[in-house]
Amino acid sequence: MIDRSKAAQFRALHIPGKPVVLFNVWDAGSAKAVAMGGAEAIATSSWSVANANGFADGERIARTLIIDNLRLIVASTDLPVTVDLESGYGETLEAIGETISLAIEAGAVGCNLEDSFPADGRLRDPTDQCERIRSARKAADSGGIGFFINARTDVFFQRTPEQQGDGVADAAIERGKRYAEAGADGLFVPGLADISLITQLARASRIPLNIMVSDDTPPLRVLAKCGVARVSYGPRPYLLAMKALEGAARAEIV
Repeated sequence: MIDRSKAAQFRALHIPGKPVVLFNVWDAGSAKAVAMGGAEAIATSSWSVANANGFADGERIARTLIIDNLRLIVASTDLPVTVDLESGYGETLEAIGETISLAIEAGAVGCNLEDSFPADGRLRDPTDQCERIRSARKAADSGGIGFFINARTDVFFQRTPEQQGDGVADAAIERGKRYAEAGADGLFVPGLADISLITQLARASRIPLNIMVSDDTPPLRVLAKCGVARVSYGPRPYLLAMKALEGAARAEIV
């Protein structure tokens, strides 16, 4: 039986100016470690989950494996769990709805849903993406738990940092507005590190803004002052853990 209080608990963590920090995990073991580190919620990273299982990112790992892995993570912790579902694992609206229903059945209280094609990273037409979000919302609402849909836009991945001006920010704001109207609960904008643009998006977005940490991302206290409500670490924890593991192995083997 899904604990509806966990969904409410997770939703309440999204406070502009006091962002929830999600140190992304890839399996039950990493979820336990992050929980022991003081996390308030658990979030998976699709890149990390894929690579931990021998696949590249971009929905190359089977949906059944994603859901089975999610189920093990949920069973390993008392914290609310949100799952990275990439583009929804399906090109049809029915497939997206089914993916959301499977995630809820496995115990997730939220998901990421991105607006780029998994094969090549091209942006979907915003009208098409809104239909996909509506389908996800319909399936989520049928679960009756207050499932949190974090709509990810990849507009900033289409340009280099030097090309990320106000025009790109305006496109992200417009997509965020439309995604909110379609039923999204949060706006996830990876690839953005410019403090002025982050502030602009946080002020313009009607739903909580999620930023992903990169080498150029401002400190957490600065993001908080900008009005960010959620900070994700994406594949960085996995890369950090694998680098430490490789180093430890090299020290013992070589």
